[in-house]
Amino acid sequence: MSEALDPAIPAPAARATDTKTFWRLIPIILVSLIVNQLDKVNVAFAKLQMAPDIGLSNTAYGLGAGIFFIGYCLFEVPSNMILHRVGARVWITRILISWGVLSACTMFVTGPGSFYVLRFLLGVAEAGFAPGVMLYVSQWFPARTRGRIIAIFMTALPISGVVGSPLSAWLMTSAPDAMALRGWQWMFLCEGLPAVLCGLLFWLLVPNTIDDAAWLTSAEKAALKEEVGASAHHAGSFANGLSDPRVWLLCLLYFSFVAALYGVSFWLPTLIRTLGYSGIREIGAMTAVPYAAAVVTMLVLAWSSDRTGERRKHLAVAALLGAAGLVLSVLSRANPTWSFIALVVAMAGIVTTIPLFWNLPTAFLKGATAATGFALITSIGNLSGFVAPFLVGMVADATGNTAVAMYALAGVAVFGAILTVLIPGALVESRRSSSFEVAR
Repeated sequence: MSEALDPAIPAPAARATDTKTFWRLIPIILVSLIVNQLDKVNVAFAKLQMAPDIGLSNTAYGLGAGIFFIGYCLFEVPSNMILHRVGARVWITRILISWGVLSACTMFVTGPGSFYVLRFLLGVAEAGFAPGVMLYVSQWFPARTRGRIIAIFMTALPISGVVGSPLSAWLMTSAPDAMALRGWQWMFLCEGLPAVLCGLLFWLLVPNTIDDAAWLTSAEKAALKEEVGASAHHAGSFANGLSDPRVWLLCLLYFSFVAALYGVSFWLPTLIRTLGYSGIREIGAMTAVPYAAAVVTMLVLAWSSDRTGERRKHLAVAALLGAAGLVLSVLSRANPTWSFIALVVAMAGIVTTIPLFWNLPTAFLKGATAATGFALITSIGNLSGFVAPFLVGMVADATGNTAVAMYALAGVAVFGAILTVLIPGALVESRRSSSFEVAR
């Protein structure tokens, strides 16, 4: 594992520290991220049963799916500022437990109004989690290993699809209608409680700082703090993260990629059903395939990007791959097999843009600046998580299909690719051994 983290660093002591830190921190964080993503998008599967049960139109579903991001965005920056002050152990534990409880409570929605309220509150509870994890990782792993660590984290998104899609389908079709609960209600309950468990484990297993790491010797702590601190080019303040024009540029870039991601992922089971596949378990198995392809694509392009130190072209290629897949999925709808293959290609490219994107802001945001910078990027970017699913629903109700919406999402991904290659290389690339240092 130490060689996988950084084969270019020969010092045995550094590799040993990398390995110990990795195995103590990454598994629980990775599992929490998987549960996080599952609880965020399992509503896409619930829709198949829930929509007729509580009277949700496509537009109402899209609004409810997306309104999560309104609460998320409003509380993202304050949440990350609190995390920076009180520490990750306390605040991420709070986030995990509160969102797990609220996710489970989605089982009680009875109509569009209660659906909107629960989704909004879920976004409020979860706000700060993803950027908080990014901030925490930047305080533990030096620049030379951080690219691959983030790539490993980001596999949580497709892994949640690979595991969660069949699981959600199984729960919805296998859970008995006991205690007057339907399959989709059991699904929300069973998939919400693991977040609470992750919160308890986070409190028990994850230290706040390097000084609190009982598994490191004094010498290892000193060496790790020195190496991590050496990459903190711009510790700055909270205000720096909000005023840096580079951050606002990346907000726009992230907005485009997240729009494509959630515009498709919140509708993927429905898209597959429109191809003529009707069984919930069948749809669950098929939904896992695009996410499995995304895992492979993500790791390959992340490895290539770290090996070469090139960031922008890799990101643009992933975005264009996703756009091409979306267009082809519409053009080939007369042939369900080819349309499904195109959806697989689309998801592989779109999902991969997210970890590749995070190589850019982590190159120059550190300390308090990172706390607000990461939060601002995810806040603005995730606004598209509200806009895109809602617009897809409106288009589906207005036209009877999602073709126009898929073309629009493809256009957004192409816009992101063009903007990526226009960003000055000195801002985001380094061809030295450190994947996250800003090029001179």
